[in-house]
Parts: sequence; C-alpha cells; structure tokens
Amino acid sequence: MTEAATRADFSAIRYAQVWEDADVLVQALAPLENQTCLSIASAGDNALALLSFAPAKVVAVDLNPSQLACVELRGAAYRALEHGELLELVGSRPSARRAELYQRCRKLLSSSAAAFWDARAAEIEQGIGGAGKFERYFKLFRTRVLPLVHSRKRVEGLLAGGDFQRRETFYAKEWDTLRWRLLFKIFFSRFVMGRFGRDPAFFRYVEGSVAERILARTRYALTALDPAANPYLQWILTGTHTSALPFALRPENFERIRQNLDRLEIAHGSIEEYLDTHPDLRFDRYTLSDIFEYMSPENYRKLLERLILASRPGTRLAYWNMLAPRTRPEELAARLRPLDGLANKLFAQDKAWFYSRLVIEEVVA
Repeated sequence: MTEAATRADFSAIRYAQVWEDADVLVQALAPLENQTCLSIASAGDNALALLSFAPAKVVAVDLNPSQLACVELRGAAYRALEHGELLELVGSRPSARRAELYQRCRKLLSSSAAAFWDARAAEIEQGIGGAGKFERYFKLFRTRVLPLVHSRKRVEGLLAGGDFQRRETFYAKEWDTLRWRLLFKIFFSRFVMGRFGRDPAFFRYVEGSVAERILARTRYALTALDPAANPYLQWILTGTHTSALPFALRPENFERIRQNLDRLEIAHGSIEEYLDTHPDLRFDRYTLSDIFEYMSPENYRKLLERLILASRPGTRLAYWNMLAPRTRPEELAARLRPLDGLANKLFAQDKAWFYSRLVIEEVVA
C-alpha cells in the first residue's frame, strides 16, 4: 500500500473538484485517442476530461471511497442530465432544484454511492462542487478573510481581467496591499492549511515557507494569466464559476464525455494494489496529480519503477509538484526521460497556479 495511506485520513471528501488544470493535462498527454490511461480519481474531473478524446480505457484509482462516490455521481450526472443541469448540480450555476437533479442521477449509482450521497443532502443543495474539505477551506478564505482585505467591487474588478498592462496595474495599485500579504501568509501557512485544507501528513516532506511560495504563484496567476479566463480563481473568490468553466464542464466537451463513459473504470485502492491485481495490463498515459510529494524519495522511486513496468514504450506520465520537489531520479535515466521543454511551456499556462512545477516524463523504448 502507498505511503500516504498509512499517514493521511481518507474517510471523507477531500476534494470535491480537481484543482489541476485539465487544459494543461490533455496537452501534456496528447494524443489520447485509443490510449489506455490511469488517473488518480480525486473528484473525477481529470478522468472525465480524458474521456473526451476517446481513449481505449481510463482507470480512475483512489484510496478514498468518498472520492470514488464523487466520480460516480459526476458520471451519473453526465448520463442523466443535460449540460446546464450538470452545471446546476455542481454549483457552477445557481439552482433551486439540486435535490431533484440528484434524484435523477441516483438510480444510476451503486448502492454504496447512493447511501453516501443520501446522507449528504445539505452538500447536494449547496452544489456538489463545494462538498470537500479543500473547498470548505477556500470558502472560509472567501467569507472570513477576503472581506477583511478587499471589497466585492474590487474582487469583481480583479476578475474582469483585461490586457496584461491592466492586470499588472490593478494588482500593484488595488490588490497588493500590506493587509493582503499579511493575511494571505497567515491563512495559507503550513499550520492553517494543514488544519483546514490539506491533511497535515501531506506536509511531511515539505521544507521552507509554504505561504511565501503560494503568494508568489498567486501574483503570477493574477497578472501573467487572465483572471477572466480562470475558473479555479473564480471559484475560490466567488464560490462558483463566472466567466470560465473547467475543461470537463464546458459545453463543447459534454457530449464527447457522455458518449465515452463506458470506457471509465473506477477502482478503490492504491495504484500499487491495482497494478498487482492487473499484472497483464499495460498503460499508455498516467495522470498522477501530486501524489509523489506525499512519499519519501525512496518510495517515489519504487512507484516510478512499478509504473514503468506496467507501461509500453513511449508511455507518458504527467504530475505536479506543489511544495515538495519530485522528478525522475538519476538512476532511472535510462528508462524514463523528462520532457522539460513541453512541461515548462504548459506550466506557464497553468490556471491552477498554486503548484510549483509540472512534470512530464516518457518511458524510453
């Protein structure tokens, strides 16, 4: 079993959305058509995004059964609802009928997933995209901290975006106040984030100031990138999506995902356990979130070796570093080569800006 399973709590929804930019991910793993993919499940957004490119198979794996219940409900919503109704259920659009929409999806759920969501009527009413610990952490920031720093009008001014010069000027003159920096560093400190956002076990291999790194990346997101095109920023600051949607929720991708839902397999357990029980299966693409920074360098290396053994030549791995640096160790140089040029190009576009690096590596033939 993976190291993280022995240290972190996996008994509740940790992420009700996937806080990784699928626009970046699908380019990192292209081409995806007819490929066999393995994805960390989380809330399902990345696995669903892959489906829009007609892969042969997508296996969504997670240690946390609550996350798999999120994936199941997302998949059921694509089958049972129309696009606008899906957005209502998630919380991307206002709705007074989420309980009704859930009932239409419920008949497509397994008994365990139905029991899970039946016990969470309040979360459904508020929009399932806000049901996770990480989303509640952002809600706390949005409702308790942000109003101490910036008015609603100023938040709207930020999210209006504009050209680069307008964004730079707005950030410098309107947003980057002393109070902003001080409260940001407190709220996104290792202690507060570990208590209210991420599991404290996820910081085991992190060194240095957490808040300083995230603040620097946040400045990049608010200036170099356009807030008007950033659904992740919009949800954090407003609790919904305003002028932008994540890849899997966009109307142009809805039907393609719906048509390929039969290619999605949901698996409970660790990646290692899945590979052990499917020894003959070979993968072409891996999307691995940021799982490696929850592991020691030695366990990271061991899992990379397992993944290589379950791969075909040319298989690609994509994963993020948030706070702990993890890239292919030198002893695997003959078997795994970095695609740093592509990774750096895509990372410069990454709208889920709080990561410190995108890593793309390819299995050597």
